Amino acid sequence: MPHPVDVHVGKRVRHRRWLAGMTQQQLAESVGIKFQQIQKYETGANRISASRLWDIGHALGVPVSYFFEGLDQSAKAETSLPGDLLADKEALELVRSYYAIPEQQRRRLFDLARVLSDAA
Repeated sequence: MPHPVDVHVGKRVRHRRWLAGMTQQQLAESVGIKFQQIQKYETGANRISASRLWDIGHALGVPVSYFFEGLDQSAKAETSLPGDLLADKEALELVRSYYAIPEQQRRRLFDLARVLSDAA
């Protein structure tokens, strides 16, 4: 069974990779490993060594500390949001699309979404 820290770090790798718009293959090539190893890291099945985490952070443009952010909260956090929201590809696409909209229209869309969610 994977250790909770390895699962958390793996999720942070996956989220950052998605936000960067990289595939597992692209990330694997940039750090010199096979994409299957990235899959294992992202699920927490395999533990990431310090030097490999350094390489992954460099490839994704974040410091190593990024992968540990929120670790304390993830162990005890219970929110009203469904599970791991950014693990849902549709939710991530929605966030990317939302931030691609110019700010004035984005504010209108946000207001519309709030009205619709209040009506539900």
